[in-house]
Amino acid sequence: MLWYALATYETNAGLKRPAWVFDSELYDVEASLAAIDGTPDALRASVGETIAQWQALCPETAACAARVAQAIAKQSLKPLAQGSYRLCAPYQPARVFATASNYHEHAKEMGTQLAARAESSPYIFIKAETSITDPGAKVVKPREVERLDWEVELGVVIGTGGRHISVEQALEHVAGYVVFNDVTSRDLTRRSDYPFSHDWFRGKSFDTFGPMGPWFVPRDCLGDPQTLRLTLDVNGERMQDGSAGEMIFSVAEQIAYLSRIMTLKPGDLIATGTPTGVGMGRGIFLKAGDVMRAGIEGIGTIENQVVAE
Repeated sequence: MLWYALATYETNAGLKRPAWVFDSELYDVEASLAAIDGTPDALRASVGETIAQWQALCPETAACAARVAQAIAKQSLKPLAQGSYRLCAPYQPARVFATASNYHEHAKEMGTQLAARAESSPYIFIKAETSITDPGAKVVKPREVERLDWEVELGVVIGTGGRHISVEQALEHVAGYVVFNDVTSRDLTRRSDYPFSHDWFRGKSFDTFGPMGPWFVPRDCLGDPQTLRLTLDVNGERMQDGSAGEMIFSVAEQIAYLSRIMTLKPGDLIATGTPTGVGMGRGIFLKAGDVMRAGIEGIGTIENQVVAE
């Protein structure tokens, strides 16, 4: 299967444009029209519009990617020059769902007591869509946050909506995947002023607390998502190194669970949980100047520096 991805970049003139990605090089979609016979109109507009119509456009997009790859091989299509653009989040999800304590070892390092899997279901909350930020953007540490933490997660992008989706059919509803860093204020996820001890929304929804990217990789380019390796480094030191196969509830099970509650829509993003190795478990937290580098096998890496508000 040909590997390709779809990216969004900003020109030095401030214009946002879609691009193909091959071997980590970006190729402008409009420029590809001169080298191949046609490009889906929605892709020409934006990556987000392509995802919104993924069920209809997926076959045409894959066929188009194959023709672009041929043009690259013939050297009739050149990549964007380094320094001529800024990489952006591939698209803007309207809804961001996040799954808590979905790895046994992570739950253990956080001191979380979980019920037996057979007696439980995924614990999913909503993270503000305004937390989404670019793969190379600064993550702003708010003044009121003292314990800022990292969480590399596999981001699952819904391509075909639906309700009451079965586990067996759930992956057919996936458009593709992104790297997601579920940045978290550990101190603000806890509350003592209400009888509810946790406030996941507050601790995880600040602006810039959702670096995403570096691009969108279609489902068919990756195969089984549970085989993917996730890593995160802080200032060059490896903090997280796990496999999506360690999830308590698989990608398919999370999709099925959510669809029993609501109708999923194309473009919905599910951050599927983080492996062990977060700062809370180590007793260390992010400070201004720290650099996080989150990566997922088969997708790519995103790098974000922390700055003080």
